[in-house]
Amino acid sequence: MTDSRRPRCVLCLRPPGHCLCALIPTLQSTTRILVIQHPQEQGHALNTGRLLVAGLAGAQIVVAEHLPLDSCAYAQITDPAWRTELLFPGENAPVLAPAGARDQRPRCLVLIDGTWRKARKIMAINPVLQRLPRVCLPGGLVSRYRLRKTGVPNALSTIEAGVQALHLLEPGADYAAILRPFEALIERQIQAMGPECYARNHSTQGADLWRSAPSDADA
Repeated sequence: MTDSRRPRCVLCLRPPGHCLCALIPTLQSTTRILVIQHPQEQGHALNTGRLLVAGLAGAQIVVAEHLPLDSCAYAQITDPAWRTELLFPGENAPVLAPAGARDQRPRCLVLIDGTWRKARKIMAINPVLQRLPRVCLPGGLVSRYRLRKTGVPNALSTIEAGVQALHLLEPGADYAAILRPFEALIERQIQAMGPECYARNHSTQGADLWRSAPSDADA
């Protein structure tokens, strides 16, 4: 968690001299991104869900475990004018693909930002999320998030999962610029650690939440 007593940028949450905002783009997407963030992730120094939303005009982040019936997020998720899907592993979750001719509604993609344990809890206490169609990313994706270890194969950070999803839904668009502050943050953290400390504690690649393919054990 971040130290609330230290001054930090209100957008990227980085301390003075390490602000990432100059690297954050403002891109337009046809797909609306809605991130449901576990409250314990809000002040984390490696807050990739926040960076994802900051780089997309119209994207929204909601910090909550439970979505009240009268909340804007609940209204968005249940709005029949939108084709809303949940990016979350499931036994029968199809890989994301551009919209077909049968459904011309604008798309909204919901991501849950937190550890697997926290994400499953958010799913368990929000029936509105359980009712959403689930979609997933293709297998074989490799994370650039070299600061966290995970035993989950093909794990991606929330920002990486969001960018991959947008590229699948909108193959003619380029959202790679959203990853610039994420990559800069990783490099700065590695430099601060020093090469020996990094090699000792982070010798394998990992990430915080998202996977490219579902598994029955973790669905």
